[in-house]
Amino acid sequence: MIRQLRLIATDPTLRLVVGAVLLFGIHAASVAIYQSLIAISVFGISDRFYSFVLLVALFVSVGASVGVGIITDQRPSRRSMALSASALMVAGSALVWMGNSPVYFVVAHMLLLPASGSLFGQLFAVARLASAPLAVQDRDAILAIVRATFAVPFMIVLPLWGMAFDGGLSLLTIYPVVLLVSLSLLALIWRSWPADSAAPWTEQKSGLGFRASIGEMVAPPVLIRVMLMGAIHSGSAISGVVVGLIFNEASGRGAGDVGLFFGLFVAVEVVVTLSVGQLLRVMPRLWIITAGAGIYAVFLGLLPILAPTPWVWALVFPAGAGGAMVYALAIGYLQDLMGRRAGAGASLIALQRLSSDGLSALIFAIGTWISGYGLVSILGAATLFAAIAAILWLDRGREP
Repeated sequence: MIRQLRLIATDPTLRLVVGAVLLFGIHAASVAIYQSLIAISVFGISDRFYSFVLLVALFVSVGASVGVGIITDQRPSRRSMALSASALMVAGSALVWMGNSPVYFVVAHMLLLPASGSLFGQLFAVARLASAPLAVQDRDAILAIVRATFAVPFMIVLPLWGMAFDGGLSLLTIYPVVLLVSLSLLALIWRSWPADSAAPWTEQKSGLGFRASIGEMVAPPVLIRVMLMGAIHSGSAISGVVVGLIFNEASGRGAGDVGLFFGLFVAVEVVVTLSVGQLLRVMPRLWIITAGAGIYAVFLGLLPILAPTPWVWALVFPAGAGGAMVYALAIGYLQDLMGRRAGAGASLIALQRLSSDGLSALIFAIGTWISGYGLVSILGAATLFAAIAAILWLDRGREP
């Protein structure tokens, strides 16, 4: 991993990506984990309506990301697309803080912030372009480091939020803080993102129209794999929604415990992510992904059982290790489905999110309708095991 860190340190494009991903991660760590708790406990939004909010936000996010991916594959526009996305992040953060009402919360979280998420895929697309001349293992290891950079704020920021909330700070304090983060991200992109005419990477443009580009992405061999990878990622989406709610229902747990739990398991995730390069020497990439998904499924299955007990803290290990093995390598798997087309690869990341977030929203709705948040977590675990079996069967003999 030292070699790949040096490659990042000496490449201005990769340094930009790492800085932007770090700021993006601070925003995500602050908002995503507490979003469901704020919606339901602060603004009084019902479980069913919140499921609807999640579903609409998903389609907005995916639509924006796919559109941006196609546009950037057709013509030089990466800088303008990145600036637009970061500006939407600023607007969404400001709206919740200044509006301070359920209506503004819903508008920001259904429209503005989901659309700003297109920046995530574009950052990985640029990382892919910058690392394209390197060997496959170096490229996968660099993407793993970039993904670990996204996770680092969860390790640091969440425990800080937990201590602040335990001290009596309002949950809504998150939004003025992330507004400053969003403004910093906008400034970084404005100052450091190269003009498209002077980009230091070589990019293969598709030459395809919008309809043809969509058709290429939804071709059955591609779409089935994207959906299965989305089903594997649904575990993360489910945990992001239900951990706070399960802890809130458990005796003796609170918002501070939520922040500490996420911070601890992300610390494990970062350590394991930085070790993925060593794992790649002895295991095929897909085996690592599916092993990680199985470990994460164990975490989800045990979460509602152990949440009221001290043993819940042991779950930070399967949550962190399993998540790292999936997230570090899944992006490279998806990008490789579209060859060297970085924009199309970024669009597949968005389609994977459509599958994962849509499935998690459905599981959330079914689980809360039948029983409660604990059943949501258990159904998520079962979904991961089914997805593992399906993708291993589909890709048998495909990966070295």
